[in-house]
Amino acid sequence: MLNISRHRVNDEVVQKYNLQALSTLSTPRTGKRFARMMLIICIILLVTLFLPWQQNIRGTGSVTAFSPTDRPQNIQNAIPGRIEQWFVNEGDLVQAGDTLLMLSEVKDEYLDPQVLARTQEQIVAKGAGISGYEAKLEAQDQQIEALRSGLQLSLQKARNKVDQGRLKVASDSTDLVAQRTNFQIAQSRLERYELGYRDGLFSLTDLETRRLKLQEDQAKVISQENKLAISRQELINARLELGSLQAEYQDKISKAISERSSAVSSLAEAQSELSKLNNKFSSIEERQDRYVVRAPQRGYVVRTMKAGIGENIKEGETIATLQPHNPERAVELYIRATDVPLVTIGREVRLEFDGWPALQFAGWPNASIGTFGGIVEVVDQVSSPTGQYRMLVRPKTGEDWPEVIRIGSGVYGWVMLNNVPVWYELWRQLNGFPPDLNQKQLDKISAPPQEEGKK
Repeated sequence: MLNISRHRVNDEVVQKYNLQALSTLSTPRTGKRFARMMLIICIILLVTLFLPWQQNIRGTGSVTAFSPTDRPQNIQNAIPGRIEQWFVNEGDLVQAGDTLLMLSEVKDEYLDPQVLARTQEQIVAKGAGISGYEAKLEAQDQQIEALRSGLQLSLQKARNKVDQGRLKVASDSTDLVAQRTNFQIAQSRLERYELGYRDGLFSLTDLETRRLKLQEDQAKVISQENKLAISRQELINARLELGSLQAEYQDKISKAISERSSAVSSLAEAQSELSKLNNKFSSIEERQDRYVVRAPQRGYVVRTMKAGIGENIKEGETIATLQPHNPERAVELYIRATDVPLVTIGREVRLEFDGWPALQFAGWPNASIGTFGGIVEVVDQVSSPTGQYRMLVRPKTGEDWPEVIRIGSGVYGWVMLNNVPVWYELWRQLNGFPPDLNQKQLDKISAPPQEEGKK
């Protein structure tokens, strides 16, 4: 018997039956205290089950920089070379443009110390060749223009000669008609003189004179016919010359144009070579400028990958690691794929940094000590190789993170969700159910990205 009831019967039993042994029995005080303690604990546990509990999603990660330009970067050389001198040590703070190390040339084609001067001489010589081609083109243009002008003059001269031949043929044709008319008249007169001579009207001298006259007119007709034939042949020759003149000059012009095209081709080739030489000159200048490896921005030299003097390095090889100064810190947390739909931009996150003393109550963030607040800024659209999703967290307004925390420090985080009773959270955890979301949050998650952006 624990004898915890207010109505006690042991005294009545002892008096009625005279049981002295029973009167010696009593409940210890420790039992009463234990019973009261258990009752209080049960009441406290019962009350605790109805306290509000903030659901959360756990994740682990590390401190990083929010901007890619603030994250640790590898300094690489643009050209192969040999290390001649280092100007910094590990841990040094360098400014943008500070010299880190000096390289020397290792390629045969750039070992000549006068390579820039010699390349410049080639450029000057090629420029003079281009000037010669340009002068030749100008001369060819003048020659073609002169040939075309000469063609026009020669054609006009030949046309005039054809016109003259045509007029001469017409004139000789007219003269031939006149001579034939005179010959016919001489024949008629000779016939009359022969009749008159037979009749005794004319003398033999007059008859012979008419016969001579007829022969002279006949000779003139033959001569005029020959002259007309010559004029016609000259007209034909003039027309042939007019036709051949066009072909002759066209051949000369075509030859001049062909020579000009060759000059244009040579000029283009020379200009291309000059452009290549200019490009080579600029590349050599830029290459010599890259013998000096400079810091891309302000930061700390974290680690040097190459050491010593005289060591050869390849093109694009990492020389050192630079941590930008005063980066905008953020935390990258990795969460399970099943929890990704519950995380939205702007969610509050509680963070616990490695090496920083903290006492965390995930369900009661207000009671946590040593944790720091953050806001979800980015949730990746694709998973990492481990199957988890990464999200970036920036400091919450009014809760600055400790300055001593550096890039790469480990972080534990809890993404804060809705408030539910403790008994419900225990029931959810035992059954493996996901955290709850209200209807507004469900609509926000299920809404298309465009509609969410419009809202």
